[in-house]
Amino acid sequence: MKRITLLLVAGIILSGIVAFTAPGSLHADDSAAPIFVTKIPPGYRDWKLISVSHEAGNLNSIGAVLGNDVAIKAYRAGKLPFPDGTIIAALHYSHVPSEENNKVFGRSQSFIAGPATNIQFMVKDSTKYAATGGWGFATFVDGKPSDPASMKSCFPCHNQIKARDLVFTRYAP
Repeated sequence: MKRITLLLVAGIILSGIVAFTAPGSLHADDSAAPIFVTKIPPGYRDWKLISVSHEAGNLNSIGAVLGNDVAIKAYRAGKLPFPDGTIIAALHYSHVPSEENNKVFGRSQSFIAGPATNIQFMVKDSTKYAATGGWGFATFVDGKPSDPASMKSCFPCHNQIKARDLVFTRYAP
């Protein structure tokens, strides 16, 4: 279960990074060939919901997986590989019991989003991110990009699901 969760997180990260770097205005340095996204795509909180996630174990998080218009169109059409310009975001939060809800239910059963843990992106740009299957990856904590060394496990993990263009999250219409 923990491995599946890690793969899901890695897939989301990969999708977000690729999508983020697709627009030229978001490229920090077009002369290099980075595999990590270093800027948060603008407007991501207004994107549509692809699915929700729950990761147990050490991660203990709940999340919302969002996609830009390119991602949503591809998901709805069942289009693989995802087209360049696809951006997938995963907003992760710890989950905490809702004492208020549990009082109403008469037992401990309700959990809500707690503090944010990270935001991950996968950005599809088959040219810029050719070395990582066409996807760039990102994780942001408190609005700052994670250390590149921590991102090195993204592609190897996502590369294990090539049949789904390295994306773990399935569309939940």
